[in-house]
Amino acid sequence: MTGLTKSFVPTLKQRRRGLFLILLIGLVIFTWGLGSTGLVDETPPLFAAASRAMVETGNWLTPQVNGLPRFDKPPLVYWLMGIGFSIPGNDFWDPLGTWAARLPSALSIIFLMLVLGDTMMRYPQEENFFNRRTAILASLTFAFSPLVIIWGRVAVSDALLCSTLGICLLFQWRRYANPDKEVWWLSWVFLSLAVLTKGPVALVLSGLIILSFALFQSDFPRILRILRVIPGLSIVFIISFPWFLIELLIEGKPFLESFFGYHNLQRFTSVVNSHGESWWFFIIVLSIASLPFTPFLLISIWSNFCNVFKFKRRVIKKPDKSLFEFSFFWLVSVFIFFTIAATKLPSYWLPATPAASILIAFSLTNHLKNDFLKSLAWKFTIFLSLLFSIIFFLSKPWLLNVDDPEIVNFSEELTNSFLIDKAGYIFLLIAVLGIIFSSRKIHGKLLILQIPLFLAHFLIVLPTFDLADRLRQLPLRKASKVLLNSRKRNEPFVMVGAMKPSIHFYTNQVIIFEGRSKNALVNVSDRLKNERRRGWEGRPIYGSNGSKTTLLLIDKRLAEKSHWKGLKPKVLGEFGVYSVWRLNRENLERRAKALKKDGFITTWRNSRPEKH
Repeated sequence: MTGLTKSFVPTLKQRRRGLFLILLIGLVIFTWGLGSTGLVDETPPLFAAASRAMVETGNWLTPQVNGLPRFDKPPLVYWLMGIGFSIPGNDFWDPLGTWAARLPSALSIIFLMLVLGDTMMRYPQEENFFNRRTAILASLTFAFSPLVIIWGRVAVSDALLCSTLGICLLFQWRRYANPDKEVWWLSWVFLSLAVLTKGPVALVLSGLIILSFALFQSDFPRILRILRVIPGLSIVFIISFPWFLIELLIEGKPFLESFFGYHNLQRFTSVVNSHGESWWFFIIVLSIASLPFTPFLLISIWSNFCNVFKFKRRVIKKPDKSLFEFSFFWLVSVFIFFTIAATKLPSYWLPATPAASILIAFSLTNHLKNDFLKSLAWKFTIFLSLLFSIIFFLSKPWLLNVDDPEIVNFSEELTNSFLIDKAGYIFLLIAVLGIIFSSRKIHGKLLILQIPLFLAHFLIVLPTFDLADRLRQLPLRKASKVLLNSRKRNEPFVMVGAMKPSIHFYTNQVIIFEGRSKNALVNVSDRLKNERRRGWEGRPIYGSNGSKTTLLLIDKRLAEKSHWKGLKPKVLGEFGVYSVWRLNRENLERRAKALKKDGFITTWRNSRPEKH
């Protein structure tokens, strides 16, 4: 391998052992108890329902949820989830539907951990015998990022984008580092998968990262030639373009306006769903996503910044020794792109987490010549760990003031779970280990600090998922069961108040969702008669196909509003903050007519991008 010192490259046997360890830890962290809790509202049930609908309808082209097409994301994540839902006996071995829905996220993160570790073992950046430890450290630092821990176990497309784009970028760098041994087309296949996961944003991000890195290396023409950009983009076009074209031909303008107009262009140029944040939002996310090792990430970023702005005196390394710098431009490109975007969400930072893990893994190596900064980062990590430990230990009094309107007695349940105390002890353990090893020159010191994070996963993370599921999602599953067991022939389902797609997923029926305004009651009355969806249509009160009643799931707080009082419902059950009613539609009609006389109108026919 060009430019590599063979004596310091882990042998094939050593690499296999390292990868086996990464695989084992990844499987434990991301698949243990994966199906033990239900889907979390709001977004995951939409992905799961669309995937299951593909299996049930045989339509694997257009994702559909609740009788409407869902153009939120391209189809790859739905296809992967659909494979799980299509396995015989799925209802028996996966009763909550979470194994099938979450497994693509979990496996994609594990796959990226393996490619990350393999890349760093194949291409050591330093001439020492501890490169395998550095590779394992990078993989574990990535896996234990708070963002990765959460989204790696959630049924959405963010983890899949992080994985496909991250693997694409690592293979592109490997091709640049060693064009004689690395195939050129593999990175482009993964870029195609990234486009089929999230759309054009994958192309834009990869282009920004390669462009900025190539300009820094002063090697732009050679990098384009090595990566074979034109044939590579042709591969991306051949693999990913057909679905977009077919959907445009089948669905037409709604697909064009919803996917490209709303979910891509509009999200970048304007604030969508009230997710507008200040320009410094991703500085906060960056800091949280790398805890407790944020100080080590910051000194690596600072070291690269200093090198970039040296201009004539900057250090440009050989291709196979440039992973540290490549990771910096990877992280900065993601930061700049999503900072410019008007709509901002924490999950948008996920594609930068592999780069952050590489920068952290190299922070105590010779990539940083400044021993003072290394010592400062280590001391500040100890300080942060002690600070968080104290905050957790002293947090019980103000936790009692935390009020989640959707969870009864949330603060008491959280306090009695001792999760806060355990978090305090975990950070205290990190601080203690940091103090013990602060004065010792031990290679892989940061690897030792991964031990408390591994323990935290079982002592804090998984129990937190269980607690949240029991308090927030279990009442909705119970309500869904009552709705199904109580249903009469052709009786429609309605939910007013908060929109909880898990009700649709667990009943597998079309649900009419409405909000909290008085218009909501008017809308429900009209939609029960006139709305049409794929596989469902509103029906009159009278007639052979009609229904004189409707089953309604209502927030108890909303039920106290004057326009919902006096409807004489039959209460079939109460679950947390929700109540299941059987409501006479004639009573609903009379109330709707009275509200219309007061000036309230139906608004459900108004065009809304999210409707498609």
